[in-house]
Amino acid sequence: MHPRPDHTDDPPSFGATSLPVARRWIDDGPALRHQFLAAEPFPHLVLDGFLDPGLAQRLHDEFPTSESMPRSRDYVFGDKRELSSIEGSEAGAEFHAAMTSPEFAELLQSITGFDVFVDPSFHGGGYHLGLDGGYLDQHVDFNVHPLHRSWLRTLNVLLYLNHDWDPSFGGQLLIRSSPDGQVTEIEPLFNRAVLMLTADSTYHGFRRMHLPDGVARRSIATYAYQSIDEGTVRPRTTGWAPESAPAWKRLLARRYDGLVRIKNRFFGSGTADNR
Repeated sequence: MHPRPDHTDDPPSFGATSLPVARRWIDDGPALRHQFLAAEPFPHLVLDGFLDPGLAQRLHDEFPTSESMPRSRDYVFGDKRELSSIEGSEAGAEFHAAMTSPEFAELLQSITGFDVFVDPSFHGGGYHLGLDGGYLDQHVDFNVHPLHRSWLRTLNVLLYLNHDWDPSFGGQLLIRSSPDGQVTEIEPLFNRAVLMLTADSTYHGFRRMHLPDGVARRSIATYAYQSIDEGTVRPRTTGWAPESAPAWKRLLARRYDGLVRIKNRFFGSGTADNR
């Protein structure tokens, strides 16, 4: 049995009755497992009213400004801003404590059947912000944590914080089981969480947005892992499969993993190579 991350320096965990996830999701965890496993095109759940409404609103109100968030290093495959450190605000610290608590891990297990834990560093996750013209090409996520080779990425929990989102803006989460497979669209609505499997065929992303002044696409990404024996899974970086892309971009996507391996061999790895 592999040790789980050490949370001794984290804020105190929430008790089972004070976890700020809506009571119905806590109470219905086992019943939701069938829905999760049966969902198409791959296992996922859409959970509306995910958090206590007050916490969700405070996360929205305390969301970092675009000026305080660096651009994502997704190269030509995306245009968004992100900040993995979510504990800089009171609401962010409360959310971090909840997501990394044993009670939330138990909830994830009851819904999915996977014995998982949340990465306390939110590596590659945390606050994500899309502005006018922003997009993220479809992709499958990196599998083995780049800093912990015995951690296998298994679940994404994506929390959206967008009031009065108009479908004409774009920005819908698009999921499919192959680069050319049938697409399921999920609107990024306020206090909606998407719990989804991440594996070799769980493609997702969002198309270029057209946003009016003052509107942005806000989300918080939380990633959960299983413990594995180091070396039993071959690590790979993000696998890109952009839609309707020019030939040079499709070629770059096909060779991206190999290019990253060469780059890491000579210059070391970085967060952007494992998005």
